[in-house]
Amino acid sequence: MVFFGEYTVSFTAPGRIVLPKKIRERLKGNTFILTKGFDFCLAGYDKEEWETKAKELLNVSLLEKEELDKRRFIFSSAVYVEIDSQGRFVIPKNLLLYADLKDVAVVVGVGDHFEIWSEERWGEYQKRLMK
Repeated sequence: MVFFGEYTVSFTAPGRIVLPKKIRERLKGNTFILTKGFDFCLAGYDKEEWETKAKELLNVSLLEKEELDKRRFIFSSAVYVEIDSQGRFVIPKNLLLYADLKDVAVVVGVGDHFEIWSEERWGEYQKRLMK
């Protein structure tokens, strides 16, 4: 399972968007994990892939501050999200605020997971890459 592509989506209600079909098709079932990503985006994982990644994070030493910081950052904001029959899901308010998501979002495939960006931050990120 590999997530790829870039999709611009509009919110259909406060905090609710449609997960693009090409991304949805890569998920096993109608539930996925959503958490804070780096660069102020959100990261979405298939449940099975999440379990693998979570085990990797749990295998690092708690004596290494940087590793503990990563664990706190990722696990503290992780939620199970359910997709309805029309492909819609609701992003929790704390994650909406973190990623500064309002009217339009950009969903991008990143291989083993997908990310949800504010349209503005995604544009800024791409400009930085082009320098």
